[in-house]
Amino acid sequence: MERMIGTVVRGIRTPIINKGDILTDIVVDSVLKASQSEGFSIRDKDIVAVTESVVARAQGNYASVDDIAKDISSKFGEDTIGVVFPILSRNRFAICLRGIAKGAKKIVLMLSYPSDEMGNHIIEMDALDEKGINPWTDVLTESQFRQCFGYNKHTFTGVDYIDYYKSLVEEYGIECEIIFSNNAKTILNYTKSVLTCDVHSRLRTKKILKANGGEKVFNLEDILSTSMKGSGYNENYGLLGSNKATENSIKLFPRDCQKIVQEVQKILKEKTGKNVEVMIYGDGAFKDPVGKIWELADPVVSPAYTKGLEGTPNEVKLKYLADNHFAHLKGKELKEAISNYIENKEADLIGAMASQGTTPRRITDLLGSLCDLTSGSGDKGTPVVYIQGYFDNFTKA
Repeated sequence: MERMIGTVVRGIRTPIINKGDILTDIVVDSVLKASQSEGFSIRDKDIVAVTESVVARAQGNYASVDDIAKDISSKFGEDTIGVVFPILSRNRFAICLRGIAKGAKKIVLMLSYPSDEMGNHIIEMDALDEKGINPWTDVLTESQFRQCFGYNKHTFTGVDYIDYYKSLVEEYGIECEIIFSNNAKTILNYTKSVLTCDVHSRLRTKKILKANGGEKVFNLEDILSTSMKGSGYNENYGLLGSNKATENSIKLFPRDCQKIVQEVQKILKEKTGKNVEVMIYGDGAFKDPVGKIWELADPVVSPAYTKGLEGTPNEVKLKYLADNHFAHLKGKELKEAISNYIENKEADLIGAMASQGTTPRRITDLLGSLCDLTSGSGDKGTPVVYIQGYFDNFTKA
């Protein structure tokens, strides 16, 4: 019978994973048990994806507000700290801000507007138009902002992040001045000591500040890049990719991920004889059309993956072939012609008309979005995702 199924994605349930657990064994055991219970076979080029959260949990990669404060104090001393372009998130930044505040003497908090880089809006663009304000040139104080726009709550969380972030800083008895600007250089009118908190534009922001008189300029990736007397850390990303654990602690992005994916691949090969690809994933990379939020708050979609997941797809557009090359064919003849075209396609289709619109993103970024949507961020209990048929095409029997 003709094969009728292409890619299949399964969320795999695992036990609750805690510090010290041998994650590689849990992942492999969960996949094999799912295979037995659901009746699917392990095949070459299948993919096992593990969410970064359980990797960090197994590693015990946590840090406290006090740990963050110690590192902030060691880098900035008694200086007023400019905290620039933070994302608006209770999960991603609130606990980090607590630690920054506890290690500071004064903070000037500079927010981008009308939204942060992830698309979390503090006001709508239409409101700027109505007031005649240009977000690329105009700098607003907190009082000017309130006079123009009043108080606005986030679409999903119902939080006024201006008040919320200010309250977190003032909890520690220090002054918090808030300004609004999209020009990184603005902060240098207030202080030469700056912590940049943007994620994907952080290197450019840091370069601009240093080139224009910034004296102590650090990124979030510089904070907790080493351990504070036994705390968790991440040598590559520091606080980037961290999540709230408790009101006084965060879970950091996991470390040593490459060893984990290679070990899972090795064990599965030993147990099944199949060469399965393995990756660790964080946030997917997609935009919500209602909230306008771009999901990717992690520094990368996948911090580690096996070699078979490198590169980008090399695909042709079936509808383009059907409408152009083989418009004169139908039924079996059309299928055979398209199948033959796919089997003999060029190894690199960049620029070819037949490949237009085929999303030339990295395979790991595409898979990360697929996995993030499958596992969810709530109570599904499926931190492992098993994917079959991803590398198949129309010709695969």
